[in-house]
Amino acid sequence: MEDQEQKNNLTPISDLGEFKLIEELTKTFEINNDSTDLGIGDDAAILDFNKEKILVSTDMLVEGIHFDLAYTPMKHLGYKAVISNLSDIYAMNGNCTQITVSIGMSNRFTLESIEELYLGIRAACKKYNIDLVGGDTTSSNKGLIISITAIGHAKGKKVSKRSGAKLNDLIVVSGDLGSAYMGLQILKRENEVFKVNPNNQPDLSDYAYLLQRQLKPEARKDVIEFFAENDILPTSMIDISDGLSSEIIHICKSSGIGCNVYEDKIPVSEELRSACKEFKLHSTTVAMSGGEDYELLFTINQKDYEKIKNSSDLSVLGHITNDIDQVNLITKAEQVVPITSQGWKSF
Repeated sequence: MEDQEQKNNLTPISDLGEFKLIEELTKTFEINNDSTDLGIGDDAAILDFNKEKILVSTDMLVEGIHFDLAYTPMKHLGYKAVISNLSDIYAMNGNCTQITVSIGMSNRFTLESIEELYLGIRAACKKYNIDLVGGDTTSSNKGLIISITAIGHAKGKKVSKRSGAKLNDLIVVSGDLGSAYMGLQILKRENEVFKVNPNNQPDLSDYAYLLQRQLKPEARKDVIEFFAENDILPTSMIDISDGLSSEIIHICKSSGIGCNVYEDKIPVSEELRSACKEFKLHSTTVAMSGGEDYELLFTINQKDYEKIKNSSDLSVLGHITNDIDQVNLITKAEQVVPITSQGWKSF
């Protein structure tokens, strides 16, 4: 009876209309950046970056393809949708300052549920000092679609592309890898258990770190700040959204070089190792192919090693070679295994 009363108190989107909906969803967002001349409220936002390079990245999330609302809270989804876009800007060694958010939603969503989504978006904007400056809302025949565009800037000489890796550069990664993928596997498993027994209340306390990495990841703005503080300019960089194997191949192909990555240097968490034993998976396979870690994979000149060697959050995985198309994993048994792309495939 109580659930029915709560449901009756929810507001259908159709009661508001597009402009009132936008007003309701964005009324608590604030302007934080001087480069935002005009945000929401006109035909277009007005941004002023002076003479810096402008960075723009767009990402789309589709229900049933990129997320499942059976185990993804709307607030977490909003937060993660922003993070995935910020990560692309940081992967260019830039600073993100604005986003636009567009959503398509079916009539099963209420104002209150979409407000939860925007609470997550607002939390990410606040943490990373980002301004929401526009977007669009429309109806969808089925499910929820979220499209976010991130806008940022960087000094021209400071931009890091995928294509700049050079012979003997060191390959470095931030954080640890594979935990987000394993968090997803745990959520999928518990969802299947719930389908069989809806009264089941799982104890997920042992998986807290893995679930956080999946549901509430963070973008590595701090690494970009570390570069600036220590005068480090990565020769190439990419964020790990599709898995280490895919991303290192992207760098090698774009740069026209090869590489050796050493298995024993790949950073994985103890929580991941434990879960891999439970799921009978190999932690290296998960770290190489998992994706959604949103860590930064980059190359640096060897002369910069002294600047990063004492960082507990950066791991040197290997080095760049001149062997074009030879993208290799050196196993713990010292075997040379070609790295193939096993990460996320959009189609």
